[in-house]
Amino acid sequence: MFEKINSHNEWDKIKEIIVGTGKNSTATLTWKRDKEVDQKKLEQATKLAKEACPQWLYDEIEEDLDGLAATLKDLGAIVHRPKAYDLSKIYSSPFWYSNSNNLYNARDLNLVVGNSVIESPSYYASRYYETTGFYEIFYKYFEKGFKWIAGPKPKLDYEAVLPYFKDHDNRELTSEDVKHKNLTEGRLEKLHKLAEKEILFEAANTLRLGKDLLYLVSSSGNYLGAKWLQSVLGDEYKVHITSDLYRSSHIDSTLMALKPGQILMNSARVTEKNCPPLLKNWDKIYFEDVAPTSEVELKIQKEIRDPIAHKLKELGFTSNIDEMSSPWVGMNLLSFDQETVLVDKRQEKLIKLLESKKYKVVPISLRHMYTQGGGIHCATLDTVRESKLESYFD
Repeated sequence: MFEKINSHNEWDKIKEIIVGTGKNSTATLTWKRDKEVDQKKLEQATKLAKEACPQWLYDEIEEDLDGLAATLKDLGAIVHRPKAYDLSKIYSSPFWYSNSNNLYNARDLNLVVGNSVIESPSYYASRYYETTGFYEIFYKYFEKGFKWIAGPKPKLDYEAVLPYFKDHDNRELTSEDVKHKNLTEGRLEKLHKLAEKEILFEAANTLRLGKDLLYLVSSSGNYLGAKWLQSVLGDEYKVHITSDLYRSSHIDSTLMALKPGQILMNSARVTEKNCPPLLKNWDKIYFEDVAPTSEVELKIQKEIRDPIAHKLKELGFTSNIDEMSSPWVGMNLLSFDQETVLVDKRQEKLIKLLESKKYKVVPISLRHMYTQGGGIHCATLDTVRESKLESYFD
């Protein structure tokens, strides 16, 4: 049931994979120790956090993840699922208090490189213990033997998240911003950057290409993170930094490697001019025409989560429920092998494009991926592929 961990790239045939869970998900509540938060305010905030995460929503999320797991099993993979603990419990450091969020995005903080699992140190206090939700699975693999590496835990005793703009709402819009607003009924993606005081990055900032890894410097990964990752991987691997593709979050709504020599690129962000030099000789499939963010999710956000986020802020809490994934998370596909890809079923134009390139497309339903902050690639972590370590750029 558990083979030795072995996954070197994004495209070789999957033998074992982890699919996340939506169970016990909650809105995050984080506050600094130097802020006065009395018991009454905490009780109010806890009640609001529950209202932001209605049970019917997470029942549908879990139903979709169960469907994804069943599809992967039908394709021949062994699927492992984490068991969610009580994520609403408050924990603390010497500098802040927080609760957790969810175990939906299995890939976000767990990076599999060959026979190693690397836990990445997120800038979110609410993600401090998230990887422990996968430990029961990892310990089963540990019996077979693998290198288990945990990134240094950040103190986060300072403002790690810095604004890109003094005035977010009145900034000069890029062409990507305009397209984003058109796809989300006028929402503007919030952009920030990370301080370079501590090692901060999330595993999903990287794209595995054999001996080479692409690392996106963005609001979820700083330069120190790339430097640390290279030091851990050693001379056998090369971490290539790219910093001018996407300023917000992870790499896998911008670049998705399909097979050796071919990559799907988000043309709203990537052009020949800013394409990473590593990929200059690869066949580039440009695409940006994703389906708009679903009306249901936008309604949930506008009518429930945004107002609650505002109330929580007034009470002195930071929460992530005012955030939604970029509409281009619709490109967040999973390659089962070099001929088969799992794609969000709403992305009809992307499905047709991939089919025209001779890929077998398996449509998947993830109705609330914009609310949960991740698509099919995010919600899964391939632990065993039929792969070996190779260089694709010699």
